[in-house]
Amino acid sequence: MSVLERVRAAYHRIARADRPEIWIDLRPEADVLADAEKLEARRAAGETLPLYGKLAAVKGNIDVAGLPTTAACPEYAYQPDEDAPVVARLRAAGALILGTTNLDQFATGLVGTRSPHGAVRNAIDPAYVSGGSSSGSAVAVALGIADLALGTDTAGSGRVPAAFNGIVGLKPTRGLLPTTGVVPACASIDCVTVFARSVDEASAAFACLSEPRDLPVVHRPFRIGVPEATGPLQEGWADAFSAAAHEFRDAGAELVTVDISAFLDAARLLYEGAFVAERYSAVGEFIDAHPDAVDPAVRQIIGAAKDIPAHRLFTDLAALDGLSRAASAVLSTVDCLLLPTTTEHPTIAEVEADPLGVNARLGRFTNSTNLLGLSSLAVPAGTVSGLPFGVMLVGPAYADRILADVARLVPRRTRVAVVGAHLRGQPLNHELTSRGGRFVFSGSTAAEYRLYALDTVPPKPGLVRVASGGEPIEAEVWDLPLSGFGEFVAGVPAPLAIGKVRLADGSEVSGFVCEPVAVEGAEDITGYGGWLGYLSR
Repeated sequence: MSVLERVRAAYHRIARADRPEIWIDLRPEADVLADAEKLEARRAAGETLPLYGKLAAVKGNIDVAGLPTTAACPEYAYQPDEDAPVVARLRAAGALILGTTNLDQFATGLVGTRSPHGAVRNAIDPAYVSGGSSSGSAVAVALGIADLALGTDTAGSGRVPAAFNGIVGLKPTRGLLPTTGVVPACASIDCVTVFARSVDEASAAFACLSEPRDLPVVHRPFRIGVPEATGPLQEGWADAFSAAAHEFRDAGAELVTVDISAFLDAARLLYEGAFVAERYSAVGEFIDAHPDAVDPAVRQIIGAAKDIPAHRLFTDLAALDGLSRAASAVLSTVDCLLLPTTTEHPTIAEVEADPLGVNARLGRFTNSTNLLGLSSLAVPAGTVSGLPFGVMLVGPAYADRILADVARLVPRRTRVAVVGAHLRGQPLNHELTSRGGRFVFSGSTAAEYRLYALDTVPPKPGLVRVASGGEPIEAEVWDLPLSGFGEFVAGVPAPLAIGKVRLADGSEVSGFVCEPVAVEGAEDITGYGGWLGYLSR
């Protein structure tokens, strides 16, 4: 699929997804197509483009030339003269910018609901929060619209949304990705982060965006610290975390039980101590002058920080120094920690009922990472009650490559695209889940297919690749253990088969295809966009 076709497929997906709250400023399709033509010319001229044709979204507190930077507050908006360095590096590496994404206003929140542009709904179940503050960026990737997205992370904003939407969130060591051109939240600890659908994709983007530096590596077997106690977790999450830890152990890692109390105590300092005053120094004067322009929860958090006495900061700095030494002592015994990314997955209604309380609980494991100067990588670890569950690797400063290598310990799975009766909520979905299948993301095929309604029990569609006249078809991508995949393939009945299905991003995964002879005389349902569209006709 050409870059131009990929752009068209992305805008088709945007229209189908009907999630306007993802975006603050979505660039016109014609403008992105024009960029794609220039990109093709750059490649034809021999330029090296490691992110060639990747579609990227950028959190709305990061400067993108030609678009206003608002931090989800229209009254705050300014027109940047140039791209932030991280955006400029994306473009230089061959990525195409789709637009700027919604966020918890002024990057204050872990819920994704604090925005005048609307609450960003979860990619899997729209009744649930998407997580914040980098909500729009995470959902754009999870829905298969963007390949990559930039977020920011002060207290967990580049990791909690990754966990809630079943994607990867890479929070690098502070300073490896420049924060010039980023509206500050807490300038001394802010990080630019990367969202992607795999560790390899996130690592490739990180390599293009980061400052040059030799990062350490360690050789297997890895030693992974797991907490002796996590505190309360949502029902089913403790078992899911234990299962994730066992996967790393079964892949050859050594699990070491550690005390994480220093990390938890440091996490409480971020909002319960004086460090929150830095948020007031960033945008407090604007909020005082424009109180009606600011989300009430954001106004309350940042406004209250104005009155914190200076002596508390020095007291908290001393406390943080002691906690940092204790945390370093723990990390010196292992290569990294394995933690649940967050504590629970609330609904939008639950956040509306208790906006500050719910948000505070979500940062139990993430709030300390930047205060302590650590690196972190959030990765999917299955589902609980149909929603994504995620875990987080945490390491010392500059352990970014090590975390990626640890995360790759458990890739012994393969991806499969489904378009019909195996979709979530459909009668054969259990054939995936009973074999350890995990939902990865919703997306679409390349615009190369026709879909037909087959006369089967239960009803199923047939996906046929065509030389011309094809359209993108809604699809879900799942991953399966290799053993479960073999059983799954063995049970596929004719006229269906497992072949290679090309997705909108140009990648190919295993998926259901249909023998062309079986669709002779069958109803062509391509115009419905997918099986669910046909069923709801």
